[in-house]
Amino acid sequence: MNPARMKSLVSAALLTAAVVVATGAVPIPLPGSGYGNAGDAFVIMAGCILSPFWGGLAAGIGSMLADLLLASAAYAPATLVIKGLMAIVAGFTYRRLTRSKVGLPLTIGLAALLAETIMVLGYFLYELFLFDGVIATVNLMGNVAQGVVGLLLAVLLLPTLLTRSGIIDMLGFNPDESG
Repeated sequence: MNPARMKSLVSAALLTAAVVVATGAVPIPLPGSGYGNAGDAFVIMAGCILSPFWGGLAAGIGSMLADLLLASAAYAPATLVIKGLMAIVAGFTYRRLTRSKVGLPLTIGLAALLAETIMVLGYFLYELFLFDGVIATVNLMGNVAQGVVGLLLAVLLLPTLLTRSGIIDMLGFNPDESG
């Protein structure tokens, strides 16, 4: 395996673990089903720092593992897809807006807003399929609350992590790379 691919794989594995920990460390039960957590900020971070492909894998797998560990196995298949898509969309949005010279907090905010919209709609549709309209509607507000928390954490934490922590240099991230 070439060094660049190995670096991507190791970085994705580290962010997968970070997503599991951020999601499962302090789960906050929400009305209906599910739980709130800091995991969405790390899902968005995975998409922004890794390529959309690697970020999507790290976010989807890490979030799915957290569901399995937190006894939410019924949601694990949907979580794999939804969180993976969140990171992919956040990553593409981040790259596109970074090239257009929009400020970093606004760039992350827009990437997070699109990603969290995918989360809310994704779980709503999954719960419509899995349960019914009443349960999906009841759980909608919990998912919106989780989305707001994820968006706020991403906007508040990621600019500092991305600019001051050295993580970008460590991972060799270049926003002009598409994948």
